[in-house]
Amino acid sequence: MAHLAATTPAVTHLDKVLYTAKAHTTGGRENGASHTDDGRLDVKLSVPGQPGNGTNPEQLFAVGWSACFLSALKIVAQKRKVELPSSVAIDAEVDLGTSHGNYGLAGRLKVSLPGIERSLAEALVSTAHEVCPYSRATRGNIEVDIQVA
Repeated sequence: MAHLAATTPAVTHLDKVLYTAKAHTTGGRENGASHTDDGRLDVKLSVPGQPGNGTNPEQLFAVGWSACFLSALKIVAQKRKVELPSSVAIDAEVDLGTSHGNYGLAGRLKVSLPGIERSLAEALVSTAHEVCPYSRATRGNIEVDIQVA
């Protein structure tokens, strides 16, 4: 599997806001809850690895990052006039850990592009990593590993 290196960008300042997500959270990880102002998301929260009926911020981040990355990949492929397979998929993992006594995150994406020639798949994924807002937010801030499966 190929691993793509991350570069450190300058801070991104938005020229134009296209969308603002709004969420209200109470209780935090410990039996908390969160919902969006439009009612589309209403989740219970629980501590990772502990019994509970809710999700946790790391799972939500993995879902958001992988969905955003897949959309970026589609944009990149469309610009290059490459048809992606319908079975394109991304497996995301987000670690919560400690470093020097502080909590931190690390993340991995494994991108599956069946039927796409390896060098083209790697080029598409590399460009998507530059385009995806979540990738841009993580770059230089957490350990990131992007693999083409």
